[in-house]
Amino acid sequence: MQILHIPCLEDNYAYMIIDEATKEAAVVDPVEPHSILRVAQENGVDLKLVLTTHHHWDHAGGNEKLRQMVPDIKVYGGSIDNVQGCTNKVENGDKISLGAEINILCLHTPCHTKGHISYYLTGKEGEDPAVFTGDTMFIAGCGKFFEGTAEQMYHSLCVTLGSLPKPTRVFCGHEYTVKNLLFSSIVEPDNVRISQKLSWAQQKRAKGLPTIPSTIEEELETNPFMRVDLPEVQEKVGCKSPVEAIREIRKRKDEWRG
Repeated sequence: MQILHIPCLEDNYAYMIIDEATKEAAVVDPVEPHSILRVAQENGVDLKLVLTTHHHWDHAGGNEKLRQMVPDIKVYGGSIDNVQGCTNKVENGDKISLGAEINILCLHTPCHTKGHISYYLTGKEGEDPAVFTGDTMFIAGCGKFFEGTAEQMYHSLCVTLGSLPKPTRVFCGHEYTVKNLLFSSIVEPDNVRISQKLSWAQQKRAKGLPTIPSTIEEELETNPFMRVDLPEVQEKVGCKSPVEAIREIRKRKDEWRG
């Protein structure tokens, strides 16, 4: 399983997932169809699927154009998310396959949008899995609660995504890592892993390189929204439950002008 980053717009990422045995490919959130086709041609792949995480234009806005350019392509999206250009609606637990070796599990991760889907991929034996989290989980952050509640974001992040195998690689929808880690270091000023990752991320961005992927293990160490089960994190933000803490950290992040 080969995964390519395709920078789009100002700070979005689309991703191309290639099954190396068959050269069949899927693309996540292809907002710039011309860029997607160029990468497909450069890599000699046959585009089969679009995996749309949610309905916002900067993720789903290229679907219809891509369908015109690749008429046989299937476009997957959450069944209650009203994704433009969607041909195949999916729900939590639905499975899709790509090529000979890639299996895709759809995970309903609502809050940012009510029908947001994250896609969990496994490849051949010995390969670390990958999860495409759209705008539910960012590196050291999470999406704004546009269409849901703190309870939903807690469940999406800490239960659904947090229970994936720790080596799972995390590919999110935007390059927000440096800002997220700056905020995280205010929430947890004594967390050495956060300061180490911040300095690493700043070096990456200075060279124009992506900070993605992370892993579930790294997020459990450095993402305050995924650490709200810890009493010391709850205490830092004056809360007594994980849901209360995730609500308070999101409120502080929304008001932060860092």
